[in-house]
Amino acid sequence: MVLVVRTDLGMTKGKIAAQCGHATLACYKVLRKAAERDPTSGAGKLLQRWERRGQAKIALQAKGEETLMTLMATAHSLGVTAEVIADAGRTQIESGSFTVLGVGPAPKSLVDKVTGHLKLL
Repeated sequence: MVLVVRTDLGMTKGKIAAQCGHATLACYKVLRKAAERDPTSGAGKLLQRWERRGQAKIALQAKGEETLMTLMATAHSLGVTAEVIADAGRTQIESGSFTVLGVGPAPKSLVDKVTGHLKLL
C-alpha cells in the first residue's frame, strides 16, 4: 500500500500519521467489502497476502489536491483500490480538504504504475 500525502497543507507529523491511518483503514474496508460481496473477486486473497506479508505501507509526497485526484483516477482505471481522505476540519486543516490518498493493497507492479514517479515523504 502507498500513502500519498499532500505536502502543501503544512500538516504536522502527528496530523500526517492520523490521516495516513484513515487512508489505510479506508482502503482496507473497501477491499474487505468487495471480498464479502463477491468471494471470487480476488479481493480476499489480496488482503490475505498483504496481511501475511506484513501490511507494507510506503509514504510518498504530492504537492497538491490535483495530484491526488489524478492518481486516484489512474488507480481506478487499473482496477486498483484508491481512497482519498477528506479532513473533518477539527484541528489544523480546513474541513473537506483532501489530505492523503491510499493506493492498494495491490501488486507492486500495478501500484508502481500509479505512484512510481513520486518521491518518498
